[in-house]
Amino acid sequence: MARKSTKENKNVYQRTRENLDLTREEASDLLVTMAPERIEKIENERTSPHPDEVLLMSDKYKQPTLCNYYCANQCPIGQQYVPEVKIKDLSQIVLETIASLNAMQKKKDRLIEITVDGHISGDELADFVYIQEELEKISIAVETLQLWCERMLDTGVIDLEQYQAYKKS
Repeated sequence: MARKSTKENKNVYQRTRENLDLTREEASDLLVTMAPERIEKIENERTSPHPDEVLLMSDKYKQPTLCNYYCANQCPIGQQYVPEVKIKDLSQIVLETIASLNAMQKKKDRLIEITVDGHISGDELADFVYIQEELEKISIAVETLQLWCERMLDTGVIDLEQYQAYKKS
């Protein structure tokens, strides 16, 4: 069993590795291209991981949320455009999605009114911002569902072959 660090503020990469009960040496064996020293530097935030390293850790640790975390928090472009998504229970994801879709259903006619002339006037702006925020909630719910699904596929809860067969049809 891996010896766990007593450090209080562990970053997501260290917490993920330790939750798998892997030492840095064992993680290095699993990751193949990352030396224990490189893992230690990333975990102690003396260096930032490269995108390909995050992809590798995400794949080998079976934690697709690492990619979202990296994009939302460490990538300069992603920090501006990618919201951080937290994995939730499937029922919560579905309920949040339905709530946002229902809110948008009520506002779709207003969105058409606002955008029909190609301009957003001052008296339309508050409604437009509200609609934009609801659309963002839908987008985040979709991303959350995608990450949930990737995690279920990675852990074998959802059969990968059967899933891919349905995706092709």
